[in-house]
Amino acid sequence: MNLAGKITQLQAFPISCPIPQASQVTLGIGRQVKRDAVIVKISTDQGLVGYGESHHGRAPGTVAHLVNTTLKQLVMGMQADDVVGVWNKIYLKQLASHGMGAGCALAMSGIDQALWDIRGKATGWPLYRLLGGSRKAVPAYAGGVALGYQEPAALVEEVRPHVALGYTAVKLRVGDTPARDIARARAVRKAFGDDLVILTDGNTGCSLEDVRKLMPEFQALNVGWLEEPFPLGDYRSYKIASSFGTVPLAAGENHYTRFEFNRLIEDGAIRIFQPDVSKTGGITEGMRIAALASAWKIPINPHTSMTGLNMAASIHFLASIDNGGYFEADASKVNPFRQGLTSPPYEVDNNGNVFPLDKPGIGVEVDESFIKEYPVIEGPAFV
Repeated sequence: MNLAGKITQLQAFPISCPIPQASQVTLGIGRQVKRDAVIVKISTDQGLVGYGESHHGRAPGTVAHLVNTTLKQLVMGMQADDVVGVWNKIYLKQLASHGMGAGCALAMSGIDQALWDIRGKATGWPLYRLLGGSRKAVPAYAGGVALGYQEPAALVEEVRPHVALGYTAVKLRVGDTPARDIARARAVRKAFGDDLVILTDGNTGCSLEDVRKLMPEFQALNVGWLEEPFPLGDYRSYKIASSFGTVPLAAGENHYTRFEFNRLIEDGAIRIFQPDVSKTGGITEGMRIAALASAWKIPINPHTSMTGLNMAASIHFLASIDNGGYFEADASKVNPFRQGLTSPPYEVDNNGNVFPLDKPGIGVEVDESFIKEYPVIEGPAFV
């Protein structure tokens, strides 16, 4: 008996939120002027509705159009609980053969999430239970698009309320200059002591010489990882930089499907994997990547996308794998997609942990009226 039914409707909604100039932050890739997201909604002939998030790829209208045209035509009428079958059809007919590459991976990720949401609602089970996990504590760090470039004293004050909330780890933005990056990390370490886990993210804005200067200082400060100092395809720089010190290099938010992660394993330079279940091919592919990494004792610390859908799904994912690490909690000052689009995706306890939601499917409610309030704004998100 098929409780989920067949796919009868599928639609993607691109949405955007301009960021007031006073709240804009600068990262290694520039100054952020807006937030984007793509919400995928799937309905079945059994009256079930599932939601997922496709990462916007900095082209939200394009990603949504791909969902609403080619991918929709491929999967309409398929059984909604056949998540592997849907994934394979999109892969074989689109992704594997001249099929938009990363754009297709982004688009299919939201479809996959929505189908898992439907699967959970059909069975009455939360996603973590469907995936074989348990409602266990997942450690969280304060990250997201924040904790960026400012004077050391100001950064300390930005970190302080997150520590007060219970976070035991924070992620600092680097890629400014090595001297300023080091000064900020030193200030945070001095202010909060050795118990606070400090992570860093270069947002692809570093050179090899930058990392050569950063690595010994970060090693002395016991930094937990240096994330994406280089663009995703710069395998040679990652290989060279891995010899500069013992701070692990992390990457994966911009790598798509298990096939690209297999390359990372073969190269051996990146020791922490960060797949995003709204980018790499969805929850189905995220579980495959985690299993692949587990065989090599590589931890999974997934990148978090913009909305409560991805955030809740990421926690379910982490609660269901044996090599799960941190959840990236969004510490952004301005993110209505976290606070208004969905019901709360998580709460942080006094020990800096989050727990997967215990409602069927992904477990968040989506306010569709919110989607109408934030129409897509085409153009670059970083300038």
